[in-house]
Amino acid sequence: MRIGQRGGSRYNLSLPLTVQRDALHVVLVSPRNPLNIGAAARAMANFGFSRLSVVAPFAPTWREARSAVGAEELLQNAKVTTTLPEALADCTLVAGTGTLTYRKPEQEVVALPDLGPRVAAELARGGRMGLVFGTEKHGLTRDDLSYCHLLVEIPTDERQPSMNLGQAVAVCLYELATRCFEAEADESALKTKTTTVSGERLERLSGVVEEAMRAAGYSPRSMQEANRRDLRLLLRRLGLDEGDCRRILGLFRRILWRLNRPPLRLL
Repeated sequence: MRIGQRGGSRYNLSLPLTVQRDALHVVLVSPRNPLNIGAAARAMANFGFSRLSVVAPFAPTWREARSAVGAEELLQNAKVTTTLPEALADCTLVAGTGTLTYRKPEQEVVALPDLGPRVAAELARGGRMGLVFGTEKHGLTRDDLSYCHLLVEIPTDERQPSMNLGQAVAVCLYELATRCFEAEADESALKTKTTTVSGERLERLSGVVEEAMRAAGYSPRSMQEANRRDLRLLLRRLGLDEGDCRRILGLFRRILWRLNRPPLRLL
């Protein structure tokens, strides 16, 4: 799994190579405290990661956070998006973070120490990993998590299950930087799909399926948001490859065309 050589001391020989770092994307959803954004950026710099997206941040001055010691450039280059799917457009495996104390998970739950081999397998296939963190106030919502393939749980004491945002980013990146890239990718996982599907492609497919559902009168308007969330989760559970995605997209486009076609008039 390790490719090439690097200089430096033995202390940091386990840190990922540049090509591996660039395939991992940290996403912060609606962070409220600029100091936490700066602390997350500093943790990323500590372990050699540089791809950061901030979704709908509350404070307009977060790029000047003093807590980003040694990571000022990373913070300045961070991408800002208005929605989570924009930030995850090129990610083929997305892991949301959180605790199970106050939520019933709707996707596979993976303990942080077990995440490494999954990420290693995805990167070996040429995929890109998204690691998503929620707002300090309540973490990721059900809607946020519907864009995630996995829910990652950080082992914590049940008396204090939640973590500070900056600390959570640091713990997750340490785990991945020191374990994931040393682990051999699971051969069975590698065989499950040959070509990864990006979040952008899944959103396109989800949109066409939802449009067909509306055209067919599948459910009342009051249920459309819940159906949309369930559809996103289903598509991610299926683990589609690029060929599957293309065929299903073509199928539902044909169905939609038929549904929208004016009925034949009998003479």
